Amino acid sequence: MAALKIFEKKKKVSLPAQPASVGIGIGGSQHLIRPHITEKATALSAKNQYVFVVQPMASKKEIQRDVMNRYGVTVEKTRIVNVHPKKMRLGRTQGVKKGYKKAIVQIKAGQKIDILPT
Repeated sequence: MAALKIFEKKKKVSLPAQPASVGIGIGGSQHLIRPHITEKATALSAKNQYVFVVQPMASKKEIQRDVMNRYGVTVEKTRIVNVHPKKMRLGRTQGVKKGYKKAIVQIKAGQKIDILPT
């Protein structure tokens, strides 16, 4: 009888469904995609300003709400920059580096967001 056990169907384990509120960005945020880490963005963090790559259709109010919910800080000002696509070339091959939208978020003095591990 032990030889017949190899023909038995195995039971599938079902995983719990994720809630519909989980977004595609960082920490369940629907508008923040990722922190934009550059030399300039690192220098801005000394002035309590942090840079994020955001969804193309995100507004200032939506970005402020997501930063406040994700990091628990008070947002004072938000600026948005649309970075346009750039033409790139490698030998005879031409292409386009796609554009994106970034937000520069200024938080209240004395508060801090830990984006980079120190």
